[in-house]
Amino acid sequence: MNWLSKIFRAAPAGAPTEASAPDYFNGPRLSGGTTMTMITNSQELDRALRMGNMSSSGQPVTESTALKAATVFACLRIRTGAVANTPISIKRRVDERTRMDASDHPVWRLIARRPNKWQTPQTFKRMLEGHLQLRGQAYAVKVRGVGGKLLALIPLHPDRVKKDQLPGGELAFTYTAPGGQQTVYPQEEIFHLMGLTLDGINGLSVLSFAREAIGLTLAMEQHGATVFRNGANVSGAFRLPQGRTLTTEQVERLRSQLDEYRQGGARDGQVIVLEDGLEFERMALTSQDAEWLSGREFSRTDICMFFGVQPHLIGITAGNTQLGSSIEAQNQNFLTFSLEDSFVAWEEAIGVQLIDWDANPDLYARFNRNALVRADFKARWEGYVKGLQWGVQSPNDVRAMEDQNPRPGGDVYYDPPNTAGTAKDGKNVAP
Repeated sequence: MNWLSKIFRAAPAGAPTEASAPDYFNGPRLSGGTTMTMITNSQELDRALRMGNMSSSGQPVTESTALKAATVFACLRIRTGAVANTPISIKRRVDERTRMDASDHPVWRLIARRPNKWQTPQTFKRMLEGHLQLRGQAYAVKVRGVGGKLLALIPLHPDRVKKDQLPGGELAFTYTAPGGQQTVYPQEEIFHLMGLTLDGINGLSVLSFAREAIGLTLAMEQHGATVFRNGANVSGAFRLPQGRTLTTEQVERLRSQLDEYRQGGARDGQVIVLEDGLEFERMALTSQDAEWLSGREFSRTDICMFFGVQPHLIGITAGNTQLGSSIEAQNQNFLTFSLEDSFVAWEEAIGVQLIDWDANPDLYARFNRNALVRADFKARWEGYVKGLQWGVQSPNDVRAMEDQNPRPGGDVYYDPPNTAGTAKDGKNVAP
């Protein structure tokens, strides 16, 4: 009897069978919409362990193996870095037209200063956004103090969280610790981010749906490494005139010269003496090699599509015209259709689950999208000039965005250079 068989023993009298098992054994209940499967014997468990994450290419695709693919790692780094490095603040609506920073609110400290004892805001946001991009879910436990005040946010790995919807519609989260202990958290005690969803409860896991594309990339990389390791890809061949052969001594001498040539270093660039009419013929790239290279590029582009990352952002520029779009237009597409999706998900989750919009309707979270161009000096200052020119910003507004102190007389808003700032009576209209 093997170790798998020892797990399964005859059920005691009165134990629930598969037909009478509780509802949590059936249906899409796990993160990413995965269905829990009832395993009844050692053969089924063995197959689940071996084939659960296996792609059609024969490569297992898990969180750790997927990140070995350069495209997956690059896409994840870009998506998580963009969210982690963009400042976020808590704002308060003072009146219909006035907004101000709500740095006195506890959520501001958690989001902008210290989410917990060991993480910075940047690492916390990057971690949860990574979970969101890979698993479609991200979780953190709310730690409260006296009076229910939020003190910390403790991240949970989504693979260890099981989510259920109760009869009343609210959610319950069951966390399984590494030691096997389980803790059930009500909805109000979990900060929860969710990606694309089809049922409104479970986010879709990119790893699950991109398994074939990622598995193909891993298989092609493994194939390429094997080819180079075994030396199956030759760059040329030696040819003798018909009817001529080399003596044993000549073969040994040629082999010795080739060994020295391949060692490189100080011998790099030396020539090989060819004897008895021997000629070297260089071989071009075969059609199979060309197909392998083009297939590799195709699989990389496929992965970019799953993560919503423009191919040029990870270094894929060959053939990346996108209907003639410029690099600037492609960057804007990434900001509009990919990054904005993450920003809104964070802002609304913070508003509903941390700030509690029902109790505090005048507070909201806001990413500083202007920070996305802080590395582009030209674009940043062109925007400032237009803001000053049209009376939208004052010099001190610009200095504040550049993290500089205000200057005397810098709170003036200039009139626009056309009739838009002048009333019918010729008097200037206050901005």
